[in-house]
Amino acid sequence: MPAHDEVDRIVDAWSRERPDLDFTPLQVLSRVGRLSRHLERARRAAFAASGLESWEFDVLAAIRRAGAPYHLSPKALLQQTLVSSGTMTNRIDRLVDRQLVERRTDPNDGRGILVVMTDSGRERVDAAISTLQQAEAELLDGLSTVDQDRLSILLRKLSLDFD
Repeated sequence: MPAHDEVDRIVDAWSRERPDLDFTPLQVLSRVGRLSRHLERARRAAFAASGLESWEFDVLAAIRRAGAPYHLSPKALLQQTLVSSGTMTNRIDRLVDRQLVERRTDPNDGRGILVVMTDSGRERVDAAISTLQQAEAELLDGLSTVDQDRLSILLRKLSLDFD
């Protein structure tokens, strides 16, 4: 059994003060929340090292994952990033200003627009994902591959109802 962490101390204190409550959920979700904050710091650092904000990475990563020729419609970007259409329009405008994407007419639909990643956008998102992958691996260094797989399965099971 590993040493006690801050969550153990919090749960012990609550259990002492409120023995009538079951703090099992707090043991799990407080750890998830604390890990989320560490992950968010690692992500911000990875993105900053590549000259990107988190939201810029989200948009560029969606386009990059689409594969060559690295373009998506604004509607597809909305579905993948879960922001409002107004927010997405603003984000695309800002990425165009930074020359990380371009707007082009959809050749299959003259009324449609495609958001196309530039070479600069691809270089930045590729650098950011490489840095992020390394940082995330370091966050999981304390777990064996088997434990990482087991944790992934459990978290997937927990998150399916939210997706």
